[in-house]
This record gives sequence, C-alpha cells and structure tokens, in this order.
Amino acid sequence: MAAETSPNADIDALSYEDAREQLLGVVGKLEAGGASLEESLALWERGEALAKRCEQWLEGARKRLAAARDQATEN
Repeated sequence: MAAETSPNADIDALSYEDAREQLLGVVGKLEAGGASLEESLALWERGEALAKRCEQWLEGARKRLAAARDQATEN
C-alpha cells in the first residue's frame, strides 16, 4: 500500500505570514459561496489546518517573548 499524502501536508512548512494569507483566501472563498459541498469541506479542513499552523507560530512567539522577559528580569 502506497503512503497517502495529505492535501494539507505543505502547511507545516509555511511561515506565519504565508499561512495567514492562505487562510484569508480560504475564508474569502467560503464566504463567496458557489463551491460544491465536497469543495467546501476541503476548504474548511484546509482552513482549520492553516489556523492551527498560525496558532503554533503565535504560541512559539509567546514562549520566546516570555523567555526573553524572564532573562531580562534576571539580569
């Protein structure tokens, strides 16, 4: 059995800015309507994955800021 590649496998490599830009595009397409149910579900799933990627970036930034603040107060 061949390994299946997720249609959202590329998301893990995206920068915050790229993930956010793609997420805005997905939202725009969903809001515009006109897509089939299958297409809408695929867009929704991609949007969820993109939102998760953005949150990962933001959480990493929060941790880095907290570490920098802790280091600054120690000095």
